[in-house]
Amino acid sequence: MAEIRKIGIIGQGALGVMYGWQLTRHLGNERVFFIADSRRIEKYQREGIYCNGEKTEFQYLTPDTKGVQADLLIFAVKYTAIEEALDDTANFVGGSTILLSLLNGIASEERIGARYGEDKMLYCVAQEMDALKEGNQFSHTNMGTLVIGNRDNKRDERLSAVENILRKAGIPYLIPEDIMHCLWSKLMFNTGVNQTAAVYACNYRQMQEEGQIRDTALSAMEEARCIAEAEGTVITDREFSEWMQILGRLNPEGMPSMRQDTKAKRKTEVELFSGTLRKLGKKHQIPTPVNNWLYEKIQEIEHDRTLGGGDETL
Repeated sequence: MAEIRKIGIIGQGALGVMYGWQLTRHLGNERVFFIADSRRIEKYQREGIYCNGEKTEFQYLTPDTKGVQADLLIFAVKYTAIEEALDDTANFVGGSTILLSLLNGIASEERIGARYGEDKMLYCVAQEMDALKEGNQFSHTNMGTLVIGNRDNKRDERLSAVENILRKAGIPYLIPEDIMHCLWSKLMFNTGVNQTAAVYACNYRQMQEEGQIRDTALSAMEEARCIAEAEGTVITDREFSEWMQILGRLNPEGMPSMRQDTKAKRKTEVELFSGTLRKLGKKHQIPTPVNNWLYEKIQEIEHDRTLGGGDETL
């Protein structure tokens, strides 16, 4: 089995920092590095990056660095920054590099695979973590689980190598029977919860209660479920109900990432959710009126606000 010696990460959002620091502490910063431009590096080093109150000691390399190949390259940017991330990682991808995306949805793997080769991709769902970012302070009480696998669900040396490195770093992981089912199932949930919270400027409480807001989220999820089935993934009524039970257990005062983005006047990942579903709906001739409406409303929110700048995070 091939051994992963060098791990590159692009994106210093909540997940990038959480997993990057876990890998660095267990493997050493000579084996783990972040890719960032010189402006960002200067800022990170000047202000410091703190994870659960501990100052991190990350190694940084700029995109123009030559002669360093990542055995494992982790994408932890927001989808709005995916093209820039693909450009910035070009020098670090070699013939045997394994690519892993922590982004939501089903689109990032396709974009990354199209640029660097589908044969390099492992598919991934990051779930159940509670990582938060406030300025240069990052915190979490639950690291969650990385659900990983090959698109065809075969176990091979690449998957075993990533499994081995996650085990060494103490990062919880799961290899499911059907990774694409996992990606579609989470996309369905995010499509309803993230977008609805962004449009109605609400927290989880309003979606846990009966009413128009909850109905909107459910309808958006049903549209996603129909498209998933057309794409070959069946999400059962039981699984749908389990997601609603998960929603019911969330902190009522909490809010999903897209609502955090609109609140902070950041550009959202709407293209990952309704953007993806609208395209696939047209492909399969499946109407998506609720997702169309959510997409248009979020576009209006982004257009009407002066969106904040700064680093793209998950």
